[in-house]
Amino acid sequence: MKLSGFDLFVWAASFFGHIVLLLVLWIRRRAKSFPVFTTYIVENIVTTIVLYSVFYHFSGRAYFYSYLSLAILDETLQLLVFCELALQVFRPTGVWARDVRRTFLGLVFASTLVALLLTWLARPVAPLLVQTFLLRSNFFSAALMSELFVGTMVLSVTVGLPWKTHVARIAQGLGAFSIVCVAKDIISNYVGITRDAHIYKEMAHIQVLAYLACETYWIVMLWQEAPSPRELPDAMRMKIYTLHQQLEYDLTRVRSWRRN
Repeated sequence: MKLSGFDLFVWAASFFGHIVLLLVLWIRRRAKSFPVFTTYIVENIVTTIVLYSVFYHFSGRAYFYSYLSLAILDETLQLLVFCELALQVFRPTGVWARDVRRTFLGLVFASTLVALLLTWLARPVAPLLVQTFLLRSNFFSAALMSELFVGTMVLSVTVGLPWKTHVARIAQGLGAFSIVCVAKDIISNYVGITRDAHIYKEMAHIQVLAYLACETYWIVMLWQEAPSPRELPDAMRMKIYTLHQQLEYDLTRVRSWRRN
């Protein structure tokens, strides 16, 4: 099993892209704000080193099972990254925003059911059961992630909790990549691994190029400082002041009733 020049290029580009992204997270002090996302980037660096070593020093079978194990770990970390981003949006003060927790859990449950249904309907063509499992698991993960990111963005706009700049940038990159993965996995499940290996390989190339674009986007956006929040208009500030005064007056009346 040999790698083409293109395969070596994207492998090296992805590896060095992760190194640069990790440096950006460290130098710009983003790692503290996004510990799970930082762990995800470190995992990708370690995965590249491990797979490269296994590829050149062990059998193709060993490489496949190493890839399968690390792919499951990667998909798990992607879900944890989603949770980290969602918690920063819907728990801005460490407490769930009012009436959002139930809706958010309903979104997660519904997205999981839809992803499971789509995965069950898929009929990937592969000679080995473990290869079928890999195709199905990749499709399930990509479908679930794309549904969750789109759903949470819609929910945040609905309840008036906009995504912070860096949270939004990470989510946009990972969400866009998940959508590309869904398209790739739909085609891969149709053509399978053996029916048309050329199409399967080309779709894998598109996927890795999309991820390189995602890496570049993260590096540029996370290097930049988040814009300062805009000041409230005078009218809005006056409304908040009036509400505060009314609240103090109501609390005073409640305390006086209790004393009587």
